[in-house]
Amino acid sequence: MNTQLEASTSVFDVVKQVFSVIFVVAGVAAFYYFSEAPLLYRVLGLVAVALIVVGMMLTTGMGRNVWSFVLESKQEVRKVVWPTRDETLRTTLLVFAMVVIVGLVLWLLDMFLFWGVRFLTGQGG
Repeated sequence: MNTQLEASTSVFDVVKQVFSVIFVVAGVAAFYYFSEAPLLYRVLGLVAVALIVVGMMLTTGMGRNVWSFVLESKQEVRKVVWPTRDETLRTTLLVFAMVVIVGLVLWLLDMFLFWGVRFLTGQGG
């Protein structure tokens, strides 16, 4: 993982971020303003605005850091040793068995406590 110091945010980055927020708000407002237009066109317009905003954000320092993080995450996922099908099946069955056992123990404890409370309060025999 990179341990880089955060560079000071440039004025252009802040302007791009502000315009990104404005574009998103305008896109959502346009989606509802043109409610008489077919839904397909409104959704395509909203997707186009979202793609423009993502593209604009990727040109900022923060966007480059996020993209770098995504690429590094993909590399880390490739390093993961995934369990085999047999290991997954055994672990899943063990979890199910433990859930059943704990459920039975809690049910028995609840029944015992319910019986004890009924006995102490004189409501049962």
